[in-house]
Amino acid sequence: MADRAIADTWERQASESPQAYEAFTVYRDLGPARSVTKAARELDKSRTLLGRWSRQYAWVMRAAAYDREQDRLFVAEQSHARREMARRHAKLAQAVQSKAVARLQAPDPRELSPSELLRYIQVAAEIERRAVGETPVSGTVEDRDQGADVDGLSDEERRARMDQLRGELERRLSEVAQ
Repeated sequence: MADRAIADTWERQASESPQAYEAFTVYRDLGPARSVTKAARELDKSRTLLGRWSRQYAWVMRAAAYDREQDRLFVAEQSHARREMARRHAKLAQAVQSKAVARLQAPDPRELSPSELLRYIQVAAEIERRAVGETPVSGTVEDRDQGADVDGLSDEERRARMDQLRGELERRLSEVAQ
């Protein structure tokens, strides 16, 4: 009911003529720099006539109510768009992480180097963290792991490092799922 009362303020009033309402809509749609003089000029009508209508039908108050409603709608649309973006980003991050986990379980060095895979996981995790409103983890995976460059490791050391990374990724994924 309150929403209807607010909407009524910028809709045609019971005693308002169609001409007076048309003049109000022109005034209202001029935006923040609106004035009765500008509306009169645009409609090619008397400034005195529009001034009388403005006072009689409370144009300033009605236009301000309209502006507030437009601002409220805009903020609601922005909020909805941010939520949808976060959902899309989280879904994308989960898909990337799934690919990385699958890749970790059957490593084929010809397809992706371990350092590339590490970067793949890092980016996916950061995207997902941001999508759910978490702050990014400071530093890169390489910075935190000191010596994350696995290209120089032996096959056995590389396998051990991949197992360690797989465990870390699974731990992080289980934290996100909870």
